[in-house]
Order: sequence, then C-alpha cells, then structure tokens
Amino acid sequence: MITTKIPESETELIVRAQALAGLSLGEIARQQNIKIPENLTKEKGWIGLLLEQVLGASAGSKPIPDFPHLGVELKTIPIDRLGKPLETTFVCVAPLTGLVGATWQNSHIKNKLSKVLWVPVISERTIPIAERIVGAPFLWRPSIEEEQLLAQDWQELTDMIVLGEVENIHGKHGQILQLRPKAANSQAKTKAFNKNGKPFMTLPRGFYLKTAFTQQLINRFLRIN
Repeated sequence: MITTKIPESETELIVRAQALAGLSLGEIARQQNIKIPENLTKEKGWIGLLLEQVLGASAGSKPIPDFPHLGVELKTIPIDRLGKPLETTFVCVAPLTGLVGATWQNSHIKNKLSKVLWVPVISERTIPIAERIVGAPFLWRPSIEEEQLLAQDWQELTDMIVLGEVENIHGKHGQILQLRPKAANSQAKTKAFNKNGKPFMTLPRGFYLKTAFTQQLINRFLRIN
C-alpha cells in the first residue's frame, strides 16, 4: 500500500478526485498496490476504503469527517450506467441511548453531512469489481432547505428512539433520512430502551440517505435528466 499525502486544501482534494474519473477500480488499486477482492460480500466497504486511501483521508474510524482539517466527508455512491443510485447511502451509526439534550446542531450526523465529496462509481453487479468505473466527483453542501429537511427527519427519528419506539421505525419514516439496522450479523446487539424506560438489546441502527434524495443530487451536479 502506498501512503498518500493528506491534501492541504479543498481544491487539492477535488483535483485529486477529478483525476480518478474514468479510471477503473482495478487501475486505482494496482497503482496503490492494494489487492482487489473477489467479491464485496465480506468487504462491503472496500471501494470507499480504496478511495479514502488514494485521496489521503486521515480520519480512519474516528467519528469525524474523513478529511477533518477540511471538514469534508467522502461518500462513494454506486450507480448504474444511467446514473441511478443502486442503494441507500450509509451516513453514520445512530446512537440509541444518551440522547437527552441532543440537538441537530450538535449531532454527529450534521457534522458528517456539512460538506460531502461524492464520488459515483458505476457498480452494476454484472461488472467485475476491477472493471467498475469511477465517475465525476462533486462537492455538496446542504442548502438551507435540504438542511431543514435533514433536521426534521433527524428530530422525528430521534424522538421515536427516545420514546422507546426504535423497533417500530421503518423505511417510510423520514423524507431524506431513514433509520435501519446496521450490523455485520444478527448477533451484534446494542442497548436501547423501550417505551416503559426498560433497557433491552437490539440491533445497532444507522442513518442512511434515501436513494430518491441522492438521485436528485446526481441529477443536479452531473446534469443527468
């Protein structure tokens, strides 16, 4: 693996990302001396980790943006050849306890979504991993309207968690955000509280951006009709 210098500015980061557009994951991995997995079943985050490495991300597993000195989070988004997102986008793990006094303004998810470098990757399942192509990157900051929607969704979902309704949250809740299980397997459990205030063990949850929203971003920034 080749150690990549941390980008010193937002411009340097964007230029690096733009230089990857049109390259295959195989070409990028070989440049970095990184082994390409046969499939992503057990290495679902491999594409994101590859691009973090080549772009010089420094946050690692810390709960901060991938480029902390720039306040920029990196998000890869798998799309088909027509620019359609193939899945929802994981943002961060959702806390299920310790939410007294939590606000959107001091939330981890707001910090993650304040400035995002999106890197689309043409990732249809029929395309071998090494042959999947990186698309044109774009930098997104939520508009006032988008942040209001995110904050409303966060508040709705957080209120349900605090009221002990976490087990009743489903994909239809939220306009942009959704909350759903995020675990490597069904054995992974974390503590939550039911509506009677009693603790119980449940699957960890994560915040995800819905595909309808990420489709809007792709349409806007990449001018796809």
